[in-house]
Amino acid sequence: HHSIMSLDGMKERTILLDGFSKTYAMTGWRMGYGVMRADLATHIARLMTNSNSCTASFSQIAGIEALCGPQDSVDAMRAEFKKRRDVMVAGLNKIKGFSCRAPHGAFYVFPNITQTGWTSKKLADALLEEAGVAALSGTAFGAFGEGYLRFSVANSIENIEKALERISAWAAKNL
Repeated sequence: HHSIMSLDGMKERTILLDGFSKTYAMTGWRMGYGVMRADLATHIARLMTNSNSCTASFSQIAGIEALCGPQDSVDAMRAEFKKRRDVMVAGLNKIKGFSCRAPHGAFYVFPNITQTGWTSKKLADALLEEAGVAALSGTAFGAFGEGYLRFSVANSIENIEKALERISAWAAKNL
């Protein structure tokens, strides 16, 4: 992955917005940051001050420590999520009607389920009620999400494998 800001002439034309939720496991802290030209930062700061409540100072200090501190835990977490993703993608691709590509930057997978003959909502509901596996209907992300489900891989490999077994058993009976 290469930031667009690393390309010639793009640094002054780009606003980079990011957060701490996924990279630093700080979900719920609702913190983010921006990198931009100084003249834009003044306007953005004014906008943020008037549209958001103040973030607690201890959260801001934790964010600074996350950015400036050692990154080994980030690398280890990224490697672990890659393993989990690979297990989930391989497992889903073995199930009739599912086709899944490996995502490059999230701890979710978004398999295509159009070959199942089920709508996203009905399949997500059936998997939850009948197999005990939670998935989000692709339509939760808009009309173009029809034909897809979203599964999280923010769980242990053992639990991901159990979920895949349940989905596979359900599919064998219902697809």
